[in-house]
Amino acid sequence: MNKILGKMTEIHSIPLPKLAVLAALMVSATALQAQDYSSQGADACLPCHSAGAPKPAAAIFFTKHGSRTDAKAPFSNLQCETCHGAGQDHVYAQQRGLDVLPVNTFGKNSQTAVATQNQVCLDCHETRGRLAWFGSRHEMTEVTCASCHQIHRSRDRIFDSLEQQQVCFSCHPKRRADILKSSSHPLRFGNMSCSDCHDPHNGDNDFLLQKLTVNETCYTCHTEKQGPYLWEHAPASEDCSLCHRPHGSNHPALLKKRPPLLCQQCHSPEGHPSTAFTSETVNDNFSNRFMLGRACLNCHSQVHGSNHPSGATLHR
Repeated sequence: MNKILGKMTEIHSIPLPKLAVLAALMVSATALQAQDYSSQGADACLPCHSAGAPKPAAAIFFTKHGSRTDAKAPFSNLQCETCHGAGQDHVYAQQRGLDVLPVNTFGKNSQTAVATQNQVCLDCHETRGRLAWFGSRHEMTEVTCASCHQIHRSRDRIFDSLEQQQVCFSCHPKRRADILKSSSHPLRFGNMSCSDCHDPHNGDNDFLLQKLTVNETCYTCHTEKQGPYLWEHAPASEDCSLCHRPHGSNHPALLKKRPPLLCQQCHSPEGHPSTAFTSETVNDNFSNRFMLGRACLNCHSQVHGSNHPSGATLHR
């Protein structure tokens, strides 16, 4: 009520000549808007954008965006023009064989500014899960929503685990190679998707992760590694990626290197064992036979942590 009274006070404070001009401009703007927007709505678009057309859009009627019963759906408002803007000039131009695009077009090759494209989507989708879009890596590199999402399709490709990967790999080709390595998460089989670990709309977390840290994200599936442990292995409790390559590795268990080379990056060879071993120097004799097979893990099997009273050296 206070806001309304404040607006009334502002209007009454405007001199009458200026107020008359302001009213005339408002009437003109309303008339212009009514003229620009098509009274036929989607009926004017479908002759050129029906199924089988070069740019089909009829599949939108099988999605929430094409619902007439949902008050929040675009088709409950100005239909196609809710997102694409006033399309009368575009329709008239097409009828005359002229190439005049709608006010808003979407995608990587669109002439519409990226911020304008994304704001059309955020007008409805700036919800809790996308509040951190602004300032995220994807927003800063001007990734458009339509680069990943397909609205004029009965099911967005992002919701299919295999198709979603192809969308991500189009910008992250190295990850495509990683998932084909001998040790990897089962993305190539469709048992996982990129969004199981990453949230492409969330810039609050490092690497656009679903959780705050790398470890919290890993623990959503690997709860047995979470602990707490009586005897902790410091690197494991700090960051899983210190030892593992989450997208894929040619070493077992997604490891960055094979033991003992991996372990010796932190553990000095002085003392135990007395020699820094490599695959060339290890041989089957009494002094270093325990470095074969699983290497350090032959003895230190509880490498993520141990709750055994005698597990101070992660033996049990």
